[in-house]
Amino acid sequence: MSQEGSVEMQKPVCLIDSESTGELQVNQEALNILSAIRQPVVVVSIVGMYHTGKSYLMNRLAGKQTGYLDVVCASPCKNDHTLVLLDTEGLGDVEKQLFLNKCNSYVTELTEHIKVKSSLEKEEERASNFTRFFPAFVWTVRDFTLELKIGGKEVTADEYLENSLQLMKGNSPQASFGNKPRECIRNYFPSRRCFVFYQPAQREKLQIIDQLTDKDLEPAFVKQTEEFCSYVFNQSKAKTITGEVTATGQMLGNLAAAYVEAIQSGSVPCLENAVLALSQIENKKAVEQSHALYRQLQGERVKLPTETQEELSRVHEGCLKEALEFFMKRSFKDEDQVYQKDLMERIKDEYDGKCSENALQSQTHCTALLQQLWSKLDHESFMRPGGYTDYRVQVDSITQTYKGTPGKGVQADQALEIFVKEKSDLGASILSADKNLTEQERRVKEEEARAEMERFKAEVAKREQEDTMKRLEDTEKAHRENERQLMERMERERKAALEENQRVLDQRLKEQRALMQEGFESRSKMMEAQIQSLRQEVAASRNSGGGGGCVLL
Repeated sequence: MSQEGSVEMQKPVCLIDSESTGELQVNQEALNILSAIRQPVVVVSIVGMYHTGKSYLMNRLAGKQTGYLDVVCASPCKNDHTLVLLDTEGLGDVEKQLFLNKCNSYVTELTEHIKVKSSLEKEEERASNFTRFFPAFVWTVRDFTLELKIGGKEVTADEYLENSLQLMKGNSPQASFGNKPRECIRNYFPSRRCFVFYQPAQREKLQIIDQLTDKDLEPAFVKQTEEFCSYVFNQSKAKTITGEVTATGQMLGNLAAAYVEAIQSGSVPCLENAVLALSQIENKKAVEQSHALYRQLQGERVKLPTETQEELSRVHEGCLKEALEFFMKRSFKDEDQVYQKDLMERIKDEYDGKCSENALQSQTHCTALLQQLWSKLDHESFMRPGGYTDYRVQVDSITQTYKGTPGKGVQADQALEIFVKEKSDLGASILSADKNLTEQERRVKEEEARAEMERFKAEVAKREQEDTMKRLEDTEKAHRENERQLMERMERERKAALEENQRVLDQRLKEQRALMQEGFESRSKMMEAQIQSLRQEVAASRNSGGGGGCVLL
């Protein structure tokens, strides 16, 4: 690990493989590596024909001059992110090569093999729903004789790509077959870039390109490679779940496991179900980690016993706020706030337990202090004429010393009340033994003793009421803090939903205009229902109060 929470792999590891029976399985070693990545991940996957330079580009992205990438590699990236590279290198035998050839057409059939929602989707919703989950599309072209010209006019690589995606007119089988991948890319990949590479070196060196250094390569090719890598590093976004939650390596591994499990079960993989399953895993973990953070912060910030309930309350308030913030950042799709309520209950129980522990430690400490002070008193020496007055002087001295001793905690008054009550019989005995006092004076002293006890009781009752009110106030504050952070989260989710819906709407409007310009008026009209549905979603998001990079070669 080069940075906290990041992983720098020394060699690539297979992520998903097939057993001898042909069933897919997730490699546990790869899952372990991904689980160690606590940073957000930028996922870049590469698909293309065998021997077309995929490994070279992935090596450069991984920061390796040479090497052999197999399936997955992770390395540090910008802004405390980790770059996860997914490669299909190694599919070189006949059977696997046939599989790889099918990958080029698989994207056109994707909607038939995977679904976004578990419920039945309307046809007009399918494209926009997939758009929300699909990553950016980067087309890298290795055509050494390609001229970037359209109608004799020089164009950029991006313009060349967009021109290549224009639909073929007519209803012939050839047009239908050619338009299918074009429509797929236009519909599902609104973010598109194109990079064209010149010949990297002389023909005899192409077979060992992974072993060449930059000085052995054509300067123009090196520059193109640097521009490509710079774009991926600086423009590729961290993988997100449901548009807002940034995925970590562990979340990525859990998603892969969920998809493989769905495929093995024979069902159609569903993105919504996979995200829901992932949210349950992540939310449970978020509760555990947030609860642990609260306990950790409590342990670091407070030393029991506290002098007042207010002191413990302030610490609790700060720890609760940070624990909730931690939870909000790591949880998602917490329907009806089930997991958030669980966390709040755990924190409440933890705080109640801390308050009880605080009181117990205070009571124990105060009792020990009073016993220590009392042990210096020889009560037998007061069983004499005039002894009661001397006894009261000593008791008052012990009481003042006790009250002046710091660090007694929240049970200081209660402990003193219990102590005075326990010693009341001894005081009565000394009073009875004092022959210097008249009967009238004894009654006065007895009344003074009872009055003092009542005063103690009143003070203790007042303190207990104040502490109880403070605990109730703490509960109300916790509720308000929980509600405040929940509302902030819902507002963030609302804005994220608005931005996402607006992005998809803009993309569909752009595609509709493009179809009109290309002369496909009927196709353009067919999109109207989908566009209206998206406009309604944008309006709902505005009025309500709540993928990584993909390199195709």
